[in-house]
Amino acid sequence: MASMHHSHTQPNYHPPNYKSPGILKPLRHLLDGIQVRNYRLAHLLCQLIPCCCPFEQDINLFGRTFHIPALCKLNPLYDEFVALRFRALSYLADECSEDVTQYIC
Repeated sequence: MASMHHSHTQPNYHPPNYKSPGILKPLRHLLDGIQVRNYRLAHLLCQLIPCCCPFEQDINLFGRTFHIPALCKLNPLYDEFVALRFRALSYLADECSEDVTQYIC
């Protein structure tokens, strides 16, 4: 049996959410520029942006279990939303001295 050698034919391969210039760059810049300095905004962001991907689950069908993997990383703005949620959690914990364990999975 011959050994298989795999190499990418594209020399500049990047994952799907790689920050390449394009139509999403202004939106990425907008999300990265949001500064969390408001108690209510911080709580709202922590409630709206989930701590783990809500789409990962196991489905039982005809006696077999099928696993649907987390697809959130396919979202091209995934990193920006995670960073925004982290800034909101940090604001609540550091500036407001609030217990943020309710927002952590």
